[in-house]
Amino acid sequence: MKWFKRILLILLILLVCAAVAGLILINRISRRALPDYDRDIYLSGLQNRVTVLRDAFGVPHLFAENEGDLYRATGYVMAQDRLWQMDLLRRATTGRLAEIFGEDLIETDLLMRALRIPEKSRRVLDGTDPSIIRGLECFAEGVNNCIENMDGKLPPEFAILRYRPEEWFPEHSVNLIGYMAWDLTTAWTSEVRMDRFRRILPPEKYALMLPDGACHSIPVFTEGGMDFSDDRALALNPAAAADRLRSLGLEIFSGSNNWAVSGEKSTTGKPLFSNDMHLSLFAPGIWYQIHQNIPGLLNVTGVILPGTPFITAGHNDRIAWGFTNVMVDDMDFYEETLHPDSPDRYLLNGEWRPMTVTTESIRTSKGKTVERILRFTHRGPIISAFQNIPDRQISMRWIGNEDSNEMQTVYLINRAGNWEEFKNAFRTFRSVSQNVAYADVDGNIGLYSCMGLPIRDGDRAQIAPGDTDRFDWQGIVPFEELPHEYNPERGYISSANNKTVPDSYPYTVSCWFDLPFRIKRIRAMLDAETLVSPDFFKAMLTDVFSGAYEAYVPDLIAVLEKTDLGPLEEKALDSLRRWNGEWEVKSAAAAVFEYFYYLFARNTASDELGEDLLKEWFDNKILVRNLVQNIWKSEECGWYDDVRTEPKETFSLIVEGSFREAVLALQNAMGPDIETWEWGRIHTLTLYHPMGGVSLLNRIFRLNRGPFPVGGSYHTVCPYAFSFNDPFKVNHGASERHLFDLSDWDSSFALIPTGVSGIPASPYYCDQTGLYVEGRFRRDPFSRNEIEKAAVYSMTFFPSSQDSGTGR
Repeated sequence: MKWFKRILLILLILLVCAAVAGLILINRISRRALPDYDRDIYLSGLQNRVTVLRDAFGVPHLFAENEGDLYRATGYVMAQDRLWQMDLLRRATTGRLAEIFGEDLIETDLLMRALRIPEKSRRVLDGTDPSIIRGLECFAEGVNNCIENMDGKLPPEFAILRYRPEEWFPEHSVNLIGYMAWDLTTAWTSEVRMDRFRRILPPEKYALMLPDGACHSIPVFTEGGMDFSDDRALALNPAAAADRLRSLGLEIFSGSNNWAVSGEKSTTGKPLFSNDMHLSLFAPGIWYQIHQNIPGLLNVTGVILPGTPFITAGHNDRIAWGFTNVMVDDMDFYEETLHPDSPDRYLLNGEWRPMTVTTESIRTSKGKTVERILRFTHRGPIISAFQNIPDRQISMRWIGNEDSNEMQTVYLINRAGNWEEFKNAFRTFRSVSQNVAYADVDGNIGLYSCMGLPIRDGDRAQIAPGDTDRFDWQGIVPFEELPHEYNPERGYISSANNKTVPDSYPYTVSCWFDLPFRIKRIRAMLDAETLVSPDFFKAMLTDVFSGAYEAYVPDLIAVLEKTDLGPLEEKALDSLRRWNGEWEVKSAAAAVFEYFYYLFARNTASDELGEDLLKEWFDNKILVRNLVQNIWKSEECGWYDDVRTEPKETFSLIVEGSFREAVLALQNAMGPDIETWEWGRIHTLTLYHPMGGVSLLNRIFRLNRGPFPVGGSYHTVCPYAFSFNDPFKVNHGASERHLFDLSDWDSSFALIPTGVSGIPASPYYCDQTGLYVEGRFRRDPFSRNEIEKAAVYSMTFFPSSQDSGTGR
C-alpha cells in the first residue's frame, strides 16, 4: 500500500510538473514576440535616426529625416505588431493558404491564382516611379530586418502552424491592392446568384428581386446611370472557394459612410470631415494606425493596410480624404463555346482561338503537391470549376486585371495639398472603385467617384454570350467624365453606398446599390442644422436611428392591430407603438422588429427557393432587401403564397405568422418578461481570429474577444451588420472612425475596433474595442508637441554603423 501511494504521489508530481511546464511553454509562445516599445534598435540601411513615439494605445508616430528611413522604420514597426496578418494576406494573394491550413484551401488557392494578382503587380511595378519603388523596397527591407531580429521569437500563429515567414518583397505589398479590388467587387456574388434565381423562378417573381429605381431615389451625385437589358442567361452556383476566405477573416467588404461640411457650415470656421469604412470585423482588424513625419516634406496620419507602407485613408497637414465603395459593376461573365475536339480552343467571331493554359502546383501543409489546370480566354479565367458548373465554360473579366496603379495613388495622396493634386493622385485609382471624400484647410470640400467603369453593351447583370465580341469591354470611362462635385452650394458632401448617379448619366455604373436608409439619415441630420460641430459629428457617427422604422413599422402595426394576439404578442406590439425608431442596445422593439424582418423574408421566399438557394439569397443582404422593399404591402403578391400549401397566403397572413414566430423565438431566447428583452442580448459582436474557430486554441491563447452587446444594424449610420444565415451575430461594421477638425488637427479623433497589435497576448490587441462598442472616441494628436505630451513609449532606430548589438 505504501508503494502504491508513493507511485500515485510520483505520478501526481509528474502531472503537476507537466502542467506547469505546459503553462510555461504556452506563456513563452504567447508572449515571445511582444516587442519592447522603449528599446532602441540598430537598423541596417538607415542613413539617420528615426524616432518612434507611441501613445497609450500603442499607436506609433514616426519621425524621420528622409523617405528611405521612414519607410524602412514603418516596415519594422508594422512587422513587430502585425507580422502574421501580413503573411496571411500575402498567402491569400499568391494562392498559398493550403501550405499552412491544409487541403481544404486548395480550391481557394486555385481561385486566387486564377485572378493573376502577382502578374498585375509586376506590371504595376514596371511602370511605377523609381521614388515610389524605393519606398516599397525600404519598407520590405524593414520587414525583413524585423524578421531577422526576431531570431525565431515569432508570433504564436507561426508556432501553432509550424512554419516561418519568408522574405518580404515589394511585389507582396502591391499584391494587397489587387486583393482589395477583388474583395470589393459586388458582381461575384450578386450577379451569379441572381442568374441562378432567374432560371428557377417565373418571370414575374424574378422581376421583383431586381432593384426598383423608385427605391433608389437618392443618388450621390446629380448625374448618371442608364438602364440595360439582355435575355441570354446562364445559372451559376455559389462560390464555395471564395467562401473559404470569409472563414479566415480575409473577406472584408460590407459598406461605408463619408461626409464633410464646408467651413461656412461648421462651428469651427473650417471643414469638418468624417469617414467610417464598413468592413468585416475580426481580430486583428484590417487597418493599422500610424503617423509618418519627415519635417518639411511629409506629415500624414491615418490607417494602412498591413503589408503596405503608405497611408490609405487619413489626413496630412493640408487635406483629409476617405472612402466609400461605389458598388460599381466591374466584373462580367461570358459563356464560352469550346471546340468539340480541342477543349483548349474557344469560338470568337466565327474563329477558334487558343486559350492560355497554365499548370498550378499547390503544396499542402502535409507536404503533398497537387497539380491543377487553369485556362484563360482573352477576357480572363474560366471560373466554372469555382462555381460548380461541370458542363459549361464560363469566363470572367474583372477590373482588377486592367491597368491601374493604386500604390502610386496612395503615395501621391499622402503628399497632396489641394484639389488639383488630389485629382491627379486618383487618376490611376481604377481597380478599387471608391467615392473619395475630400476637404482641405483652405475651406474646400469635394467628392470624386474614382473608379474603373467599363464601357460595354448589353445587360451586364446577366451572363453574356462569349462567341461574339459584342459584349466585350470597349474601354474604361475617362477620369474627367466620372461623377464628382466640388464646393457644392448645400455646404456638404456625402455618400453611403447609395445609387451613384441619376439615370441621365451616359454610362451604367451598377444596379447593386444599398437602399438609401443611411444616406437619407445622414443628409437629414446635416440639413437640420445651420452649423454643425465636432460633437455633432460624433453623434452622427454613433447614430442608430433608421429609416427602416418609417418604411415598415407603421404598416406592421396596422396589420397587427387587426389581428387577435396573445398577451405577450400584445406587449410586443405595444413596444413597437412606443418605439422611437432607434436601434439602441437596450431596445426591446428593435429586437422584435429585426426578428420579425428576418422571419418575414424567410417565410416569403423559402418555398420558392428551397433551403440551398435560400442560404445563397440570405448571404447577400442587398438581394434580400430589394425583394422585401419591392413587395412590401403588396397584399396579393405571388411571393406571399406558399406554393407547398393549398390556401393562398397574403401579405397580412405572412406578417401575422412571422410576428408570432418572432415573439415565440424571443421568448425562448430571453424569457417571457418583455421588460428584460434587449436588442443587445441577441445582437452581439465577437471579434474572431482566423484560427479562433479551434476552441482549444482560443481558450489557450485568447484569440477571440467578445461577445459584446451592441445596438444599430446594417441599415443605421452606426452599422453593426450580420448575415441572415447567422442572424444577429455581428460580422461587419465600421472598420475605423475618423473625425477630422481642419481648424485644428490636434482636435481630431480616430478609432479602430481592435488595436494596433496583432499579437493576442499584447495589451494593444483589442484595447480600443471598449471605446468602439460604447460609442466613444480616441483623440488623435498630430503636432509634435501634442504627440510628445501623449507619448507613453519612446524608441529610436539608429543606423547600423553605430551598432554595438542588435535589439528587438
